[in-house]
Amino acid sequence: QAQPPPSVAKRFDFNMATSFTKDELQKHSVKGDAWVVVNGEVYDVSKFAPMHPGGELMLLEHAGKDVSDEFWSYHAYEVLKKYARLKIGTLEGVKVQSIPDSADISTVPFAEPSAWMGWESPYYNETHKKFRLDVRHLLEEFREEAENGETTGKAPSQQLMERLGSEGFLACRIGKTAFPYIVKLPGGLDMKVFDYFHEAIAHEEIAHLATPGFLAGMGEGMVIGLPPVLQFGSDALKQKVGTDVLRGQKRICLAITEPNGGSDVANLLTRAEKTPDGKFYKVTGTKKWITGGLESEYFTTAVRTGGPGQNGVSMLLIERGPGVETQYIPTSYSKAAGTAYVTFENALVPVENLIGMENMGFLCIMYNFNHERWFIIAYMLAATRGVLEQTLKWSHQRKAFGKRLIDQPVVRSKLAHSIAELESVYNWYENVTFQMSKLPYEQQSMKLGGAVSLLKLQATRVAHRVSDEVVQIFGGRSLTRTGMGRMVERFKNTYKFAAILGGSEEIMADLGIKLAMKGFPMHAKL
Repeated sequence: QAQPPPSVAKRFDFNMATSFTKDELQKHSVKGDAWVVVNGEVYDVSKFAPMHPGGELMLLEHAGKDVSDEFWSYHAYEVLKKYARLKIGTLEGVKVQSIPDSADISTVPFAEPSAWMGWESPYYNETHKKFRLDVRHLLEEFREEAENGETTGKAPSQQLMERLGSEGFLACRIGKTAFPYIVKLPGGLDMKVFDYFHEAIAHEEIAHLATPGFLAGMGEGMVIGLPPVLQFGSDALKQKVGTDVLRGQKRICLAITEPNGGSDVANLLTRAEKTPDGKFYKVTGTKKWITGGLESEYFTTAVRTGGPGQNGVSMLLIERGPGVETQYIPTSYSKAAGTAYVTFENALVPVENLIGMENMGFLCIMYNFNHERWFIIAYMLAATRGVLEQTLKWSHQRKAFGKRLIDQPVVRSKLAHSIAELESVYNWYENVTFQMSKLPYEQQSMKLGGAVSLLKLQATRVAHRVSDEVVQIFGGRSLTRTGMGRMVERFKNTYKFAAILGGSEEIMADLGIKLAMKGFPMHAKL
């Protein structure tokens, strides 16, 4: 227990008694001598009162009282943890409730996938349940850094990246192709039992930190930029880049999108021409909206080496150096995401850094699209679940018109529609993940491409509708970057990234139907 302030220690022997009566509490209700009770615990706020964000007067009006109801209407549990040093004892006759920590598996209804809420599931076993806890505890180590980075724009530290690398977490977000370059997985998970559901948990748990921009800078570029190297690069390139990135020593991003083209990958303009001695490609061009580009040492880059169209596209691994510059692009994300405008000006790239075959780069790009979209889905569904948990807690804490919000039928209706939509799309996502676990990687694009496209469309549409509802429930707090509604505010401002990156909703919708119709039986008639 934290040591009591000296002024209090003089009046009480805290080795003998730390429980106070209501009468004793009421005596401490003036400026310079103010106590309050929250959750059955007594806090001496005498010196803190002048620093109270809501003003000293507001705090003194409640001095000498149990202010639990008022506190939970304005503050989250993290505030109690922050000011634990002010705690001097407990209130006699009042039970101190144990409040779960953010690292615990939540017992709030629908706050976790159903397999973690007591339901039976054919998809998960004990290794998955242990893995989620191990990953959550690992990431919780960096919650403070993530919060700070999200608000200040500071990128994930080298210490953080190397810790995640040494624990094998970065490799978990790539899959088994990354395992030759690491020595362990989180919690000591056996690499032989690792499957797509373990990987899905890794993507989901990232969202649990609820710092979207910081998290994008913590590996989003890697998840989409490293697979082409590991799948199609030379053995030497795989060993060098795979080891550097998966151990957290260097960072990588995918540089495809250009200012003029957006999703029109086949018509990109960045040019790569071989030098007369045939030893290098000379690269000139620009890339835009490159997540993680600001901090990256490696750029998995789509370039034009041949004629127009997709058959003239190649992939190069470009290292930061002469002729490579990055400039920050302000977006709805925190600056911690490192979203960059990348300029290549006569950058010399060894021909050994060619990924795949020359003029066959479009196939390398398409090869990983399914996995990229699936990981976006996993993250977005977990982020959606996270803001719903926040809203369920808020609905039980906040009172308006003499009732808790959860006691208002209109609020329950908003929650009902949001939960029903999330649980429906999450079950579809689990089904698709199961199919991925049964199909060779090479067959997934052909057999699951349409389903993944439509699933991504539905996941981002659900996120849109849930965002709309939870913002209304949180009210003005959902428009505020700090305080109890900040996670909802962040979600509201960033969920659209998932609706655009990896293929916009309109493209996902059209592609999903096109691919499905390839299997339409021509003899089928009304």
